[in-house]
Amino acid sequence: MHKAIEQEVSVLSSSKQGLVYLTPNDWTLVADKASRVNFRKGETLVHKGRRSDGVYLLVKGTARVQIPSQTASPEIGPGEICGEMSFLEDAPASANVIAQQGLEAYYLDRPTLERLFELFPHLASRFYRSLATNLSRRLRELIQPNLTH
Repeated sequence: MHKAIEQEVSVLSSSKQGLVYLTPNDWTLVADKASRVNFRKGETLVHKGRRSDGVYLLVKGTARVQIPSQTASPEIGPGEICGEMSFLEDAPASANVIAQQGLEAYYLDRPTLERLFELFPHLASRFYRSLATNLSRRLRELIQPNLTH
């Protein structure tokens, strides 16, 4: 594996806010199959009201999640995922996600993920378990913003 990709996989796999149940082999598969995307400051990764046919895994930079019902916009950074709610529900996104600075991410579209899950069913289990844990944590943070872990 190329040194830069190894470093990115290290960022993704060490995040406590990301896909925590993926194994090192899972991350190697993901990095191999994902598309690399870059966003400039102010660009939108996820558009509220539009369907997302995949998920973004942030490698470098940060983004703000603009939730219409919230005054504060949560920030996400390296190792975190976005677009997962729209992806899971196959429904339009509920928030905008906007790059706060130059941002680099891996993008995994639905067909790529489905092929990986067919070939590696345990990867699917770990991926969805990670998403469930992540969504639960984010919901708790919205309900009790001052709660510390």
